[in-house]
Amino acid sequence: MSRSDAVAPPTADPRARIKEFLTSRRARVTPEMVGLPVVGTSRRVPGLRREELARFAGVSVGYYTRIEQDQAGTASAQVLDALASVMRLDDVERAHLYNLSRSRSPSRMVRDAPERLHHRVSSLFESLREAIPVVALGRRGDVLAWNHSGHELLFGHLPFEAPADAHRRPSVPRLFFLDPDTRGLYDNWEELARTHVAYLRLTSGRYPHDAGLAELIGELAAGSGDFASLWAEGDVADCTVGRMLLSHPTMGPLDVDYQVWSQPESPDHRLEVYTPNDAATRSALALLPGTGAPPS
Repeated sequence: MSRSDAVAPPTADPRARIKEFLTSRRARVTPEMVGLPVVGTSRRVPGLRREELARFAGVSVGYYTRIEQDQAGTASAQVLDALASVMRLDDVERAHLYNLSRSRSPSRMVRDAPERLHHRVSSLFESLREAIPVVALGRRGDVLAWNHSGHELLFGHLPFEAPADAHRRPSVPRLFFLDPDTRGLYDNWEELARTHVAYLRLTSGRYPHDAGLAELIGELAAGSGDFASLWAEGDVADCTVGRMLLSHPTMGPLDVDYQVWSQPESPDHRLEVYTPNDAATRSALALLPGTGAPPS
């Protein structure tokens, strides 16, 4: 995948983000999908025109245009549901549309204090010890903690104590798109890259005024053509379960599932747990540092 000159840089402005999202989603809906005749018509762009989407959603073209430009105030749930239905949005995309439509730009972005694990997440993390690899992540994908086996599985080229510095914690998105060692670890990098970008877009809708998140997205778009191209596609997805096919530098091929655990009190923080999919991977993970005696 290469970066195209036509790829627009990500924006931190919620008003522009809702336009980008709606434009990308209506571009996916072909006239045939909604029963429009296409014979003899000239169409300069893919998907539905603004007036077509507005008509099927039961709103005026002017009102839809104002929604797309974030000039209509807070659109009602009924209108958003109608737009989502016409554009065939899934549940995660609907949630993202609601987040964007309800965002308002403050005079400046907000820079939060460094994240800390909620005590319940920390307790769960500690209870797992080294039995299975586990990594705790913050809202932007910063590593808040890892156990020895989680570190060795995915981040062995980094110092084990790296997450301890709140201002220089390893960032999984940065590593994934900007670090050759991390990229070389994943045999299904392209599949996982789409998930990373789609989840970052979902998070950006939840936290539209997070200065650190906006800076991260801008940095990745400037430094990685792959990220910029995927971001321009406008996809949104949650990140709860998935498969990792790894070429580990010391253990060889590994087939691992990841599962995300969260606590209602700290929805920003995710505990990613990694489990084997086959006997060979299970045997390899049993030999990870920390699964037996603590490392010296």
